[in-house]
Amino acid sequence: MLLSDVCIKRPVFATVLSLIIVLVGLISYQRLTVREYPAIDEPVVSVVTVYKGASPEVVESQVTKPLEDQLAGIEGVDVMTSRSRSERSLINIKFNLSRNPDAAAAEVRDKVSRARRYLPDEIDEPIISKVEADSTPIIYIGITAGDYTPLQASDYINRYVKTRLSVLPGAAEVRVFGERLPSMRIYVDRAKLGAYGLTVQDVEAALRQQNVLIPAGRIESRDREFSVVSSTDLQTTEQFNQVIVANVNGYPVRLSDVADVQIGAADDRVLARFNGQPSLSIGITKQSTANPLDLSRETHKEVALINENLPAGMKLNIAYDSSVFIQQSINSVYKTVGEAILLVVLVIFFFLRNLRASLIPIVTIPVSLIGACGIMYFFGFSINTLTLLAMVLAIGLVVDDAIVVLENIFRHMEEGKTRLEAAFLGAKEIGFAVVAMTLTLVAVYAPLAFATGRTGRLFIEFALALAGAVLVSGFVALTLTPMMCSTLLRHQTGHGRIYTFIENLLVGLTNRYRSGLARAFRHRLIVLLLGLAVAAGSVVLFKTVKSELAPIEDRGVVFGVVSGPEGSTLDYTLQSVKKIEGFYDNIPEASGHQTIIGFPTVTDSFAILRLKPWSERNQSQQSIATALQPKFAALPGVRAFPTNPPSLGERATSKPIDFVIMSQATYPEMAKLVDGFVELLRGYPGLQNIDTDLRLNTPELRVVVNRDKLADVGIDVGNVGRTLESMLGGRQVTRFQDSGEQYDVIVQVKKQDRADPADISDIYLRTRQGSMVQMSNFVTVSESVSPQSLNHFNRLRAVKVQASIAPGYALGEVLDHMNQVARDTLPHTVQTDLDGQSREFRDSSGSIYLVFLMALAFIYLVLAAQFESWRNPLIIMFSVPLSMTGALLALWLSGGTLSIYSQIGLITLVGLITKHGILIVEFATQLRDEGMDIFEAVTEASVLRLRPILMTTGAMVLGVMPLAYATGAGAESRQQIGWVLVGGLSLGTILTLFVVPVAYTLIARKSKVPAVQESGELPLALD
Repeated sequence: MLLSDVCIKRPVFATVLSLIIVLVGLISYQRLTVREYPAIDEPVVSVVTVYKGASPEVVESQVTKPLEDQLAGIEGVDVMTSRSRSERSLINIKFNLSRNPDAAAAEVRDKVSRARRYLPDEIDEPIISKVEADSTPIIYIGITAGDYTPLQASDYINRYVKTRLSVLPGAAEVRVFGERLPSMRIYVDRAKLGAYGLTVQDVEAALRQQNVLIPAGRIESRDREFSVVSSTDLQTTEQFNQVIVANVNGYPVRLSDVADVQIGAADDRVLARFNGQPSLSIGITKQSTANPLDLSRETHKEVALINENLPAGMKLNIAYDSSVFIQQSINSVYKTVGEAILLVVLVIFFFLRNLRASLIPIVTIPVSLIGACGIMYFFGFSINTLTLLAMVLAIGLVVDDAIVVLENIFRHMEEGKTRLEAAFLGAKEIGFAVVAMTLTLVAVYAPLAFATGRTGRLFIEFALALAGAVLVSGFVALTLTPMMCSTLLRHQTGHGRIYTFIENLLVGLTNRYRSGLARAFRHRLIVLLLGLAVAAGSVVLFKTVKSELAPIEDRGVVFGVVSGPEGSTLDYTLQSVKKIEGFYDNIPEASGHQTIIGFPTVTDSFAILRLKPWSERNQSQQSIATALQPKFAALPGVRAFPTNPPSLGERATSKPIDFVIMSQATYPEMAKLVDGFVELLRGYPGLQNIDTDLRLNTPELRVVVNRDKLADVGIDVGNVGRTLESMLGGRQVTRFQDSGEQYDVIVQVKKQDRADPADISDIYLRTRQGSMVQMSNFVTVSESVSPQSLNHFNRLRAVKVQASIAPGYALGEVLDHMNQVARDTLPHTVQTDLDGQSREFRDSSGSIYLVFLMALAFIYLVLAAQFESWRNPLIIMFSVPLSMTGALLALWLSGGTLSIYSQIGLITLVGLITKHGILIVEFATQLRDEGMDIFEAVTEASVLRLRPILMTTGAMVLGVMPLAYATGAGAESRQQIGWVLVGGLSLGTILTLFVVPVAYTLIARKSKVPAVQESGELPLALD
């Protein structure tokens, strides 16, 4: 080839070309960001609206539905879900990956502003943020408070710590769990109020009127001026106690006469515990598209700085950081890269047994890997587990082209040619095959552009990183490798014992292969039938091997999820959480634990078990979770289960099964349908911890007012509602200032005065005539139940059936069973869908088959164009189904599944295995064009290419062995892609060496292509 000839003649020029590639790659490597996965997180925008005092039904009809109606027309929405809870509406809008997060958030704000006129006036303004409502923080910080009270510690954290953490890049929300922010609590005594003829509205009005801060202006003289500050606001408990509520019979009734005023917690409905002790906990939630590694790195720096200035006895402790797994996983892949390089070097040296010769293909490894970083930077990729896996596979791949060129040049030198003659001739002979192999492997990834969603984004970064390394290696094989061969190779007349021993082994293997090939030609039909039988095995194995989205990885953490019965208190759930903490303390591999009680609702809790580093424990996270399962299930009075955090950026507490049932029926009707559906599922052993998100049994007290009686005495219905809200729920009336911070002033009755339903009747109301009458005269109190939350999925009423997968079962077969049960039991008016991991699995499964077929088509077309033949590519493609059988067999024997990682391995295998066929077919075609018989040509081509095929296969198989036997963080995913390539290349190569030559003798053209005549006449047919 012209390029090879130029580089052989100009060695400095060839060296400079590779040095430029290395230089650009090193600069790009320094600028590449590091993250767990490519940027696969869909933009998510949430709308949170608070409507004080509203029931879930009111929130659904008056807040959620009007907002959904306006948000429905937004472009690029994938899924819109909503939860209507008591006093709160939560809407999550998940957009397609192609949608710009800032533009999506801006459009949501615009739509919400348009919907404002349809919403009640009493709601708080909707809060719009680029994060999922109720999303799980990726970092928890436990706070050791020392001698500080919860109020003091909470105030300090809110003043000096929370603000610093909230401005970190990528942080969407910083929430302090278990905080007890100070507030001025006005605990009114309803009996004393009634005795003085006062109502709670009188107290509130007095506080608003007498707690004001109004600028008073300034005094200005000719030479000086003074700012006038009027102390008209209230700041201390003593000042609040002295507030005059009213004058009764000429006597001033002060606040201290009818209420107990004290500094207390504004909210006490969430608890946090760190390593079994009460504490505060800071949870940092990342923005939907932020890099967790960047946020974690900045958080650790900031926490270290904050700890230097905290008061004595107070300390921030990183209780859980999801990025620890990410960093450890990436470090493990870097280690795997080193192991793969070492094994590939050993394979090369074994076959060549010459340091000079071995150096030539070895140089290709750093040049290609570093050069690929330049291509990654150009496309805006990152260093992540997928691109690093591509680098591991590339180590065995990039030496292939150099080995083929080196072996061909060395063969000519052994035949007596000089180094230059051998370099020119060898590079010219093999140049076309190198181009064909390089383009074929690159072409296999072209269809990945058709892969959709997050899975497609995963494929694309992996594919282009690997293709970039292969392109660079092909360029190096045509430039640097021939030049180095022309300067470094030496023809040795004598060799040592080891060299001779290995050479005799290889020669003997070659002779046996030649004789085996001759026997295969004599029984071509049997060989083809055997090949077809093996290929058919891939179809059987495709149906046998279980499928899932991604394997469960050992992430060094177990999440315990606890749900108390509806209406249970924090203290009730706390008892079960303490037992779970005891379970955690008895695990030798435990490093610490963090628990949050009362989030996201008062009946929900979760307990995070952090495990020791992977190298310091004997049990995996999965086995620990399995051992905890019966202990959690045995806890009385609560629903509790341990869960393994999922991969691919899903919420840590989410379950793999997320089956959505949608209908326009009422929620009670849907509850009956879902209960029957769930009851049938309980008999299926593949499901564990089956639960639904529809709760219609939250206990409530319904207060029904008698409007006629109220009208008779002149009491407004609104006064009844506001009185109940203030007395029982606590109304924030005004605010007070302390050391530059504003705190709430809350009016309420004491906890012991609202502990019994009968307490509602003892509240007094004032009539038109000024007399005080108990509320029991106007209201009827009855016990009832209400929904905990009313949920929508894509604007339809929906119920989610969520579950874990039992050991030994996979996501694919479980979903198939659930779909079948749904078809058999649910009426046609009911729709079903999937969300979360289940939805991602369905979408990725649908696209992978298209991608696989397109990959085969692209390879065939590229080969047809390169060989100018429609037949030769068919011969080469015979190796693909053979390798698929080996890959799936290895996957099945190793206990793997068809997941994203194994699918990546299968597509990669398509490009790898065809390289062997290209070497044989291309050289056989050359020999036939020189006049050689078809059997003789394919035999000679197969025998001559045996060594480079074995060398490249050995380099590739041993190069991915560290993946197959990977340990540590993220090993489960790496093992799957490793076993696919080990099994596929091993079995595929062995069968290819016989099936492809036999197929060549049957399919290839029977005579060589006629030469084009000088007259310019073209042959009627080339094939």
